[in-house]
Amino acid sequence: MVEFFQHVVNGLMIGGIYALMGIGLTLIFGIMNVVNFSHGEFYMLGAFGVYTLFTMLGLPYLAALLLTGIIFWFFGSIIERLILRPLQHQAIDVSMLATIGLSIFLSNLALIIWDPTPKDIGMPFPLIGVEIGPITLTPIRVFIFVAAMLLILGSHLFLRYNRFGKAIRATFQDREAAALMGVNTGLVNLVTFSWGTAIAAIAGGLLGPIFQVFPTMGTIVSSKSFAVVIAGGLGNFPGAILSGLLLGVAESLGAGYVSSGYRDAIAFILIIVVLIVRPTGLLGKARRLG
Repeated sequence: MVEFFQHVVNGLMIGGIYALMGIGLTLIFGIMNVVNFSHGEFYMLGAFGVYTLFTMLGLPYLAALLLTGIIFWFFGSIIERLILRPLQHQAIDVSMLATIGLSIFLSNLALIIWDPTPKDIGMPFPLIGVEIGPITLTPIRVFIFVAAMLLILGSHLFLRYNRFGKAIRATFQDREAAALMGVNTGLVNLVTFSWGTAIAAIAGGLLGPIFQVFPTMGTIVSSKSFAVVIAGGLGNFPGAILSGLLLGVAESLGAGYVSSGYRDAIAFILIIVVLIVRPTGLLGKARRLG
């Protein structure tokens, strides 16, 4: 049982990042109706951003993480204005192809800038584990989970109580009605995509110290993010959080009791099982946000 609970705790910590990636995709899909296949590349670039700022330039880890989030907020706003906004009135498959092209471009750009060799960010916190009863926790994993949960909670509170957050929710529910009521839907799109991009980049910076960083690392993360969104229910904010945490636990248990070689396949097995049992996803009743 001690081993089981250790796997669950480890899974929840990684699951927090999956949930963070999932809500970023949910925001972009729910507000903009864009299937963002470049989401994983923002995660990858965020990890390289922290590698460059923290490992190469010597900035403190927290400062590197914050600066990475700010940089990719502006990067996301540029992409929304230059690539996605001109396509907003086109069919969904047009923007989908645009994000696929962007994904290929960004991964190849990373190959040129940082080369294909996997990089180690380095450990920003002591490696000494902290024992809480039978469970052993490392500072970096605790920090990852707490940071992910704070970002998720902050996103929820912003959507629920902030005036502009309410405008985002109104746009999510009915774009035309929101526009008629005076909501600047163009600004909502800009903020939403910038927000989702920054969240993905910070997620990469959080997990970077645990895993190696390389230009194609975003591919599998992007697939898992879609798995989280689909399993939770398309456009469902709480569902993305729940399915992200469940995916992390399922991966940890699968790697611990079956084989670590099946870790990445578990996300897609989870989709199949959830969709067989609940075709609308775990919490996918009606479209909702917040």
